[in-house]
Amino acid sequence: MGYRNLRACVEDLRKTGRLQVIDAPISAELEMAAIQRRVFAAGGPALWFRNVCGCRFSMVSNLFGTQERLHYIFRDALEILPRVLRLGVDPADFMRRPGLYLSWRTPWAGWCSLPKMVRCAPVFQEECRLEELPGLKSWPRDGGAYITLPQVYTETPDAPGLGASNLGMYRVQLTGGDYSRTPPEVGIHYQIHRGIGIHHARAIARGERLRVNVFVGGPPAMAIAAVMPLPEGMSELLFAGILNQRRIRMARVPNSECLPVSAEADFALCGYLEPGTVRREGPFGDHLGYYSLEHDFPVLRVKRIFCRRDAIWPFTVVGRPPQEDSMIGEFIHELVHDLMPETIPGVKEVHAVDDCGVHPLLLAIGSERYVPYENPRRPMELLTLSHAILGTGQLSLAKYLFIVAGEDDPTLTVQDVPRFLMHLLERVDWRTDLHFQTGTTTDTLDYSGGALNRGSKLVVAAAGPARRRLPTTLADVFGEGKMPQFPEKLCVGFPSVPLPGILVLEAPPWEDDGTKHDANQLAERFSECFTAQDVINQFPLIILVDRNSQAGGSLRDLLWTAFTKSDPARDIFGISPTLENRHFGFNGALVLDARHKSFYAPELEEDPKITHRVEELAAPGGPLHGLY
Repeated sequence: MGYRNLRACVEDLRKTGRLQVIDAPISAELEMAAIQRRVFAAGGPALWFRNVCGCRFSMVSNLFGTQERLHYIFRDALEILPRVLRLGVDPADFMRRPGLYLSWRTPWAGWCSLPKMVRCAPVFQEECRLEELPGLKSWPRDGGAYITLPQVYTETPDAPGLGASNLGMYRVQLTGGDYSRTPPEVGIHYQIHRGIGIHHARAIARGERLRVNVFVGGPPAMAIAAVMPLPEGMSELLFAGILNQRRIRMARVPNSECLPVSAEADFALCGYLEPGTVRREGPFGDHLGYYSLEHDFPVLRVKRIFCRRDAIWPFTVVGRPPQEDSMIGEFIHELVHDLMPETIPGVKEVHAVDDCGVHPLLLAIGSERYVPYENPRRPMELLTLSHAILGTGQLSLAKYLFIVAGEDDPTLTVQDVPRFLMHLLERVDWRTDLHFQTGTTTDTLDYSGGALNRGSKLVVAAAGPARRRLPTTLADVFGEGKMPQFPEKLCVGFPSVPLPGILVLEAPPWEDDGTKHDANQLAERFSECFTAQDVINQFPLIILVDRNSQAGGSLRDLLWTAFTKSDPARDIFGISPTLENRHFGFNGALVLDARHKSFYAPELEEDPKITHRVEELAAPGGPLHGLY
């Protein structure tokens, strides 16, 4: 049986040695986040901060920081969940069709999925003011304090009710900016392709306010449900009940027009979005490893704030992967892994690469069955599948999609990223296998396209036998003891081979020509210095990076640099370009300009004073010694 509320989970983790109580005074401004990052990196326990400077509420983090802890928290539901998700229907229907299921527990899951309206709700025990809430600030340039594990609840204005509700996780800015305090306002940053956007659009069309509740805490299953990519028609509340193995309790706010509230939540902010009202939100250090900057987003006018007497404020800290949200992503992938062939027939596997911040790089394996007798095989069905992938849910936010044919290597898996990339580079034909989408929508957090929600996409589809042997060292191409020679005017050097077939070169800084293009045209000039016959083309992929970049030293740094610091249409060049029937390609190597551009958001860095402070706390004799 799952946890009724957050405190039950916290106490259980404490008793089983999975949570560390911290009674030393810790500030929620930068200190707590810095501690969380270090404990997560060390594979440490959940953290319960019971002495938060200047705040009467305690705070908890790293609940989902390891796979072991996630499996422990949701242990009662792990057997039934994949079976439930595979059905792709309303779980409430389980009660009517128990004969379809394979175990006696499935009808129980159908019962658990039904939300329950109750009159008595612990969340209504007290009311508090906005300024009393914990003010978590994670990174020095953040625009204020944020709620980082919110459950934002809305209902469609066309058909109000729990069955047509949406529960999503969209960051909420509590302080900073020009938000009013009388009446209180907070920022709601929801990105494109989110469920709340559909509800908001309907409310605007009707000229109505959109009622919104923000829950914090409560059953841990609610937080996971808020980020779960569910099948069409499955409500997050229903899924949360199955995951929690007990019905989600909802309650109406007495004498109010507010939406129903999660009865077991620790906090609930109730209010509405006014049509046409926006405020500047941000900056915020996000999960790509950069600050998302200030932009206009809807503002929530808060009418009432409820909380439990024993309320605990849960939070997470995002930043360059891996972080705690990486563990949540792995857990979700485990649950939905087997669904992809049913969601998009012909697609065997899909993997959003966490090291790149999820959306920048998507790997996929599909079938190539259109002309099974053709020899050699070439991408045909893969192109159809790529359109289906980029038209499915949040997969549509992918910037780079690399897709290969499963028939070429039945043992290949998208989870083995190095092997997948090598498989693709062995087979890709840059003349025919590049498929661009320009002037399209992209992930809200990705600034590589030069504007908010705008950029380009690239599908690389490769099929057939290997066409090249990938060099593993510089010596394989240039000879033992020899270094490649490049035109002196280019000022490139320090070559490295972080993965077979990939040559990384350090280059001078990118300079803006006033139109968000490189004034020195370095990548283009570099490509023009070679012909398709030069030996450098034995490396099918050449990546230009900044001086002192770590991209040449590890796969993780390579992936993050290459795919967060580039926009396909702007930053892909190559040796000996081709153009046939308006299809763009290259006879030689592909050249990717992955230098930091002037219009990119700043990278995340800690405040040195905070770094010194938290390191002192963990020194011998310090209250956090041994945690990290």
